[in-house]
Amino acid sequence: MKKVAITTLGCKTNQFESAAMIEQLEKAGYRVVPFGEPSDIYIINSCTVTARTDAETRRLIRRARRTNPQARIVATGCYAQVAPGDLERMPELDSVLGNREKQEIVALLESVSHQVSDISVKSEGEPLKLTSFAEHTRAFLQAQNGCNSFCAYCIVPYARGRSRSVKAEEVLEGVRELAKNGYQEVVLTGIHLGAYGLDLIPASSLSGLVRQIDGQRLVPRLRIGSVEPNEISQELLELMASSDIICPHLHLPLQSGCDSVLGRMGRHYSTGFFRDLITRITAVLPDVFIGADLIAGFPGESQAEFHDTVNLLEELPFSDLHVFPYSSRPGTKAAGMPGHLAAQIIKERASILREIAERKKAAFLERFIDREVHVLVQGYNPKTLQCNGLSRNYIEVHFSGSAEMVNREQTVRILGCDGKNCSGEPVFQCL
Repeated sequence: MKKVAITTLGCKTNQFESAAMIEQLEKAGYRVVPFGEPSDIYIINSCTVTARTDAETRRLIRRARRTNPQARIVATGCYAQVAPGDLERMPELDSVLGNREKQEIVALLESVSHQVSDISVKSEGEPLKLTSFAEHTRAFLQAQNGCNSFCAYCIVPYARGRSRSVKAEEVLEGVRELAKNGYQEVVLTGIHLGAYGLDLIPASSLSGLVRQIDGQRLVPRLRIGSVEPNEISQELLELMASSDIICPHLHLPLQSGCDSVLGRMGRHYSTGFFRDLITRITAVLPDVFIGADLIAGFPGESQAEFHDTVNLLEELPFSDLHVFPYSSRPGTKAAGMPGHLAAQIIKERASILREIAERKKAAFLERFIDREVHVLVQGYNPKTLQCNGLSRNYIEVHFSGSAEMVNREQTVRILGCDGKNCSGEPVFQCL
């Protein structure tokens, strides 16, 4: 039995696709081992959002070759898709496969040739099949792929192709299968999830898909992945508020809190729109977890523009922020823009934004002290007798419990928080 090891960089879509490839390989008779162990084959599922992730892919390829000089080493994913020539020139690498080729990973894994098909011509969603996930309580499910936005800083539309939705019946079947296999929570993922259904005939929407999952109660907990701010409909918010399976958790790619920077980025909303959106969200979902993405130091960002972002963040009730220092990506519009900032300025601005993120998260968590939350128990440590898990609104909670609680939803009273997660005690219902 040949051994294969996979490592994954980047987004939840890549994580889903790695899990699906693992399932294909195990069915074909391969034994999957951790990436750091000796293996016959290594697969690097790459990301190309920044030059740094490209460099990390190359580092992992070299690491795999050192671990086993006789192994077969394969690169796939977004870096492989947009810059296959860069990887083909690496002497440590045996094969480059594009994103489309993940569908046929078993057949292509030991091929002697590089294969990267033109993903821009793909017009239909072709989801990788997945019935299990490495994590035993929560699973990701790909409902959409690709993106039509072409934001100035982003290479993803070239790596993933145009927006393509998985047919609703296939998504529903995927959720149903994961629930049947014991998963208590399914996370809907996509590159541009808010565009779900616009390319289908007849056209549909993310709200319509979520309504079907909710109406059929296919899984105990449903979580929605990242959605563009201008694609959060009032219908979706009201559906989340009325549902007892949809988790009150939204992740919004804000990117900047300054209108002029948003315009240069090619983002299709204003800070006024975003401010109003947050007001509408919290009106119907008062305990919602709101996360956001931010880019620090976009080309031409002045000190005044940066302060606009800081002021907006301070004003709004975010629960967490993912801060990305701007990194020039060849092939994007932003790479050719004037006014690229010095690395030290970008680093300083990212540090300021991360400090705001820490304060926002701590303030959000403290709101729940002395309150009860519903926690999906993900693990148990027999040495400490502690369970850990996630609340519906994305709070990590630790509490005294037992192994029997794993993969069950447990009511927990929050007793304290340390700024990153919370501790509590289980609450048991009297019969």
